[in-house]
Amino acid sequence: MNTVIAIDGPSASGKGTIAKKLAAHYGFAHLDTGLLYRAVGLAVLRAGQDPSDPVAAEAAAKKLSPAQISSMADDNEIRSDKASSAASKVAAVPAVRAALLKFQQDFCANPPEGKRGAVLDGRDIGTVIAPHAQVKIYVTASTEARSERRHKELLGRGMQSSYQEVLADMKERDERDANRQTAPTKPADDAVLLDTTEINAAAALEAALKITAEKLK
Repeated sequence: MNTVIAIDGPSASGKGTIAKKLAAHYGFAHLDTGLLYRAVGLAVLRAGQDPSDPVAAEAAAKKLSPAQISSMADDNEIRSDKASSAASKVAAVPAVRAALLKFQQDFCANPPEGKRGAVLDGRDIGTVIAPHAQVKIYVTASTEARSERRHKELLGRGMQSSYQEVLADMKERDERDANRQTAPTKPADDAVLLDTTEINAAAALEAALKITAEKLK
């Protein structure tokens, strides 16, 4: 069985950076599963529909292809707050999660390019997508710290951003993600918690590498 590392946590906690660097360190494939939901949410918006509409959301999820995900990865709009909010709305639709479940599980079972392991980051990797993962880390941080990071990220991308609006959106998304009926955002029972509120990216990676090495002994 391939080695699977599950990195879960709320938006802007630092889980994506940690997952990418862990994958590079071990030579594993990496999948940002949030990108799947952002792609679906953005597709619904671009069709002039409501991401909260289960019919529109399910149709967009079923049309999503690996090629489409690849092409959207470099789309600046996919990292916007608008796409983030839409992703949270479509992710609350059970049929969307069902449509994307197989894609993610196939990635775990058959990492691309013949790699011997996979690192997935998202919100339900350790609880739903890969409960068999050998390593489960739940990355978290205060709402204020995460909002400040997202605000700076958006400004760094040359996009307009208001910290107060980002904070309000973050709180709304956290509540929606934690309280949805299907796969709510929460740590797996056997996940190791990693709080990045007071530490920088280098220290967070060092902690994650230490946790991973211990679990893979």
